[in-house]
Amino acid sequence: METYKAQPRQQNRRLKQRSGGKVLLAAFATVSTILFLAFIGYFFYLLGALPKVDRLADYRPPILSQVYGADGTLVGEFYLERRTVVPVDKMPKRLIQAFVSAEDSNFYQHKGIDYVGIARAAFKNLVSMRKKEGASTITQQVAKSMLLTPEKKFSRKLKEAILAKRMEERLSKDEILYIYLNQIYLGAGAYGVQLAAETYFGKEVENLNLAEMAMLAGLPKAPNSYSPIKHLDRAKERQAYVLERMVKEGYITQAEAQYAKATPIVIQPLKKVNAEQSAYFLEQVRQQLVQKYGEERLYKDGLKIYTTMNGEMQKAAYTSVVNGLKAVDKRQGFRGAAKYLQEAEVEPFCKKVEDEIDDLSLKEGSVYQGVVTGVDPAKRELTVQVGERTGTVPRKNMEWAGKLELIPRFGKPEAKRAIGLGAVLELQVKVPDQNRTGAVFALDQVPEAQAALIALDPLTGGVRAMVGGYDFKKSQFNRAMQAKRNPGSAFKPVIYAAALDNGMTTASVIDDSQVEYESGAEKAWKPKNYDNVYRGPVTMREALTESINVVSVKILEQIGVGTAIEYAKKIGITSPLASNLTLALGSSSVTPIELTSAYAVFASGGYRTTPYFVTKVLDREGNVLEETAEPKIPVFSRMSSAGEGGENPAPGEDGEGAAQKPAEAVLNSATGGGFPVIPPETAFIMTNLMQSVVTSGTGGRARAVGRPVAGKTGTTNDMKDAWFVGYVPQLVAGVWVGYDQERSLGAGGSGGQAAAPIWTDFMQRALAGLPVKSFPTPGNVTFALIDPRTGHLAREGTPGAVQECFIAGTEPTSYGAEPQADAGSAP
Repeated sequence: METYKAQPRQQNRRLKQRSGGKVLLAAFATVSTILFLAFIGYFFYLLGALPKVDRLADYRPPILSQVYGADGTLVGEFYLERRTVVPVDKMPKRLIQAFVSAEDSNFYQHKGIDYVGIARAAFKNLVSMRKKEGASTITQQVAKSMLLTPEKKFSRKLKEAILAKRMEERLSKDEILYIYLNQIYLGAGAYGVQLAAETYFGKEVENLNLAEMAMLAGLPKAPNSYSPIKHLDRAKERQAYVLERMVKEGYITQAEAQYAKATPIVIQPLKKVNAEQSAYFLEQVRQQLVQKYGEERLYKDGLKIYTTMNGEMQKAAYTSVVNGLKAVDKRQGFRGAAKYLQEAEVEPFCKKVEDEIDDLSLKEGSVYQGVVTGVDPAKRELTVQVGERTGTVPRKNMEWAGKLELIPRFGKPEAKRAIGLGAVLELQVKVPDQNRTGAVFALDQVPEAQAALIALDPLTGGVRAMVGGYDFKKSQFNRAMQAKRNPGSAFKPVIYAAALDNGMTTASVIDDSQVEYESGAEKAWKPKNYDNVYRGPVTMREALTESINVVSVKILEQIGVGTAIEYAKKIGITSPLASNLTLALGSSSVTPIELTSAYAVFASGGYRTTPYFVTKVLDREGNVLEETAEPKIPVFSRMSSAGEGGENPAPGEDGEGAAQKPAEAVLNSATGGGFPVIPPETAFIMTNLMQSVVTSGTGGRARAVGRPVAGKTGTTNDMKDAWFVGYVPQLVAGVWVGYDQERSLGAGGSGGQAAAPIWTDFMQRALAGLPVKSFPTPGNVTFALIDPRTGHLAREGTPGAVQECFIAGTEPTSYGAEPQADAGSAP
């Protein structure tokens, strides 16, 4: 009975189990079907939603826009991705084979997805229990780079595979390689094989040898880790791997691989043209082009931008400003270390410094931050570390800082004039390092003062060089264009020129004696001379040469403030000017470019030009978007060539008074040209007066240029601003020195001591190789011997008599022993 009763129960249990299994199986099948249908739906959704690959057939990647100087040399670049596109037929066959061997050996066999490669990578990753190898084909890499976002999801891998298949259907293998080899990032800011060849080896891609090709092909996996600039040993290991892969694929023989491995790798990184020396000039150009064409076009469309910059002059401007500011700063003394590190902080700090050094060895003359790691009080010498490099700072290279206490322990010293271990110092390279040791440095420091320099072609207005501050990275404020500062005595030539055109002459005698003016305040204004010396009756020439304040005020009083303001506007001063007598002393703020372009009127023979930077812009196809031809202005060709070996002609020579008729039509026909605003005779006489400032006055330092120079110094109250603006026939330049937050420049902070040395150093560098020229004399300028005490004609042999220049008909006509009438009267 018991057995009979158990059988139905077991059968029921079996039936239930079978029924449950069927339910689970049915449920699994249902879910699988739903998931499959969902996947199919999503797949077909992706097919419709994915970006079209057709546009890759017209591959137009963002390429850099290039900036050229006046002589056609490359001086700058604008880019989001630093890339130059090169056709596949310009790429060496073995370069392509190297990339294929390293990145996708089955590239020519697969149709976008390498299933064999996927299986091989999966097996290796499974064996190693970590992701050791990827399996993306070159086609997939192009799809990811060009058409997808960098998200790390399964969906992106699926999209990548679909797009790769589509690309293989629509594009040839060469077209895919063309995109890949131009698109890929290869480190050091270089996109594409052409820029990488230039960046690492200073070559066109078609000129690479096999060793260099294999090294480039090893970069995509980890561009920074295998950088030949930063890690040559690792780069060579990766190069050997690529060469062996090429042997295995049958592209080269083992002998060729061995020869390539033994070929010396010479790293000659192409100097990046966006150098700090041109940064302010390039930023001015950038702003101008962004305003006109937009950022998208400037940074991605490969414009060719031709500018007025002279590369050598720009380099000279940068060097002169940096050196000049350091000289001004060092006169104020050593300010101490930038900061102090604890011993544990030294290595991390040095690693950060090393990451910012792009070169295999330090550059002579360059300045880097370094850490003091050892001191020798007996020899008074420092041991320092700059990045991964070590060197010394000998005693003689710290002398400018005075007597310093050297302390052999970590921690900030109490004394300001002390240096201890862990001190972070600015160090200038005197002797570069050999194998990262043995460098010799000099103690340096970052100046707190700022400076601006701008140089123009006086005949066209083309800006040849511009520096707007000490360090563009730290301050993008362009002081040459934007800083409005009081010009001090550098404004006086504007007043004197106005006086010459309003009845006065170089022989006018003015009484240099103290005077008071009612100012409407409680206290009357009493202008003072810079040296507190009052000379009595002096001519205009002596007053300008010695920069006599009282005389300048009296001249302005004579001609009228309104007259002077209108004259200043006429020659290019656009800033508001104070309508009172302090204008004679430069009390109204102007920018360096304003004042320099005003002096250009004197240098050009009376023509005002508009400073400009861009001469031509081409698009990526070579179409001209804009063009400003530099005018050929023979301003001086209708004047005497006396300055170049001839004698001063009589009025009217050289063709019926043509001296007063420069080629105005030529000037006005050019966009960047000028127009006459003052008589050429006035311009010449002002030049002649300012030559005296250099030969025997406050601008004496400019004599070192070694050629005819005209210029004027300027110093404001308490030496807050120092100026020198001057010119030769081919170039006019202005220099300003001061603090952004106004304060005294201290000892040696006058225009003649702080600004003139920068100007002189710049001119010596900028004019090297240019012919020496004197200032041509207009036909109706005459010279007469005068007595500077009286302003009258002088007879030969008269003590102190000088040759003076005049516009024909304004020279004195009588001899006299008594000084002329009241201040400012013409003879």
